Amino acid sequence: MPRQYLLGMYEKATPAELTWIECLDVARDSGFDYVEISIDESSERLERLEWTPGRRRDLVRAMGSTGMPIRSLCLSAHRSYPLGARDPEVARRSLQIMEGALGLACDLGIRMIQLAGYDVYYEEGSPETRARFEENLARAVEMAARSGVLLGFETMETPFMDTVEKAMAYVTKIDSPYLGVYPDVGNLTNAALLYGGSVAGDLAVGRGHILAAHCKETVAGKYRDLPFGTGTTDYEGALDELVAQGVRRYVAEFWYLGSERWREEVAASACYVREKIDAAFSRAEG
Repeated sequence: MPRQYLLGMYEKATPAELTWIECLDVARDSGFDYVEISIDESSERLERLEWTPGRRRDLVRAMGSTGMPIRSLCLSAHRSYPLGARDPEVARRSLQIMEGALGLACDLGIRMIQLAGYDVYYEEGSPETRARFEENLARAVEMAARSGVLLGFETMETPFMDTVEKAMAYVTKIDSPYLGVYPDVGNLTNAALLYGGSVAGDLAVGRGHILAAHCKETVAGKYRDLPFGTGTTDYEGALDELVAQGVRRYVAEFWYLGSERWREEVAASACYVREKIDAAFSRAEG
């Protein structure tokens, strides 16, 4: 009987020097169902948007030979090239990156792109950056609609979009079936501590528009690089709400930090997150 949900492995959980076949093998052997590829602001990962058709076919063949697909794309390159940038050239580059990511997604069989919820990152936000963000977001969603690829906002660590409620303001404005929310439950836990709400209550605002979710370990004021089981993320509140809403895709977001035991840690992370999701399904079935 197939699982009730799919669990993805974030690509950065493994050393960057692995070949794609090695990375996919690790994900399969560790108990994941798919891999989430990263297109971040580094030149090495941005270069993937320029891969030749032959290079893309090679990766599709690697997926076939390992039996491990890549089915989502985390697009964090907009940190350096944000949709709301004041500089028109930077804003144009943000849309070129969006177009390139959509093209890569189509060629690799990826159905979902996670967007970083920033108007700008390395500069101060303003009414101008927010207006440009909304304008270019509308263009990005038009591109996604033509490509048939879903875009989902990640809830971030900055006040611009650190809750589902804030993400939904833009989802409602754009009003497209191709734009939803792809929240990070660790970041939502920190936002709930900051604002005094609950993770489940915030997720409820996005009902019907949540595409998938990142499961990540956090503590107050720290948003990454924590091993699973060492933080305060409200998995129970988040996953009970997400499972009830019908969300069936999750990604374990964690990073390779140089440990010699990284293979064991990847497998242990898969087990840890699956236990949390399985428990939510068990509670739902009552």
